[in-house]
Amino acid sequence: MLPLIKRFGALILFTLPCLSQAQSQQIDLEAVMKNMGHSYKQAMKAQQPTIMSNALKDLKERVQEAKRARFSKAAEQSQQGLDKVLERIASAEQQLAQGQLEAARETLKDIDMLRKKYHELHEPPGFWELLFG
Repeated sequence: MLPLIKRFGALILFTLPCLSQAQSQQIDLEAVMKNMGHSYKQAMKAQQPTIMSNALKDLKERVQEAKRARFSKAAEQSQQGLDKVLERIASAEQQLAQGQLEAARETLKDIDMLRKKYHELHEPPGFWELLFG
């Protein structure tokens, strides 16, 4: 009996650090999304290309971080939405590199529309939807 306890005890001691690492690698999606919103606002308010460029770099990093998150529902669609956001950021960065600050700002407006569209996937069902399915 004692050898079994030693084996299982060692197994438990070995797996605990693995479990805690997995938990620490989970992404706080809500916090990431808030930071994305902040970076987006900074980019939209920017009056200088360097400031917008820095905000876009930060926004891109946040979006890539969000792509590593586990979505509870509509995961594939959410990933597609984040890919579309990255595409819009790349377009804005190209426009910015050509000195087109206002064109980049217009391109970034698409991100807000994407945000609204894809957030609808994660909203809880309304009263009538619950009632009538």
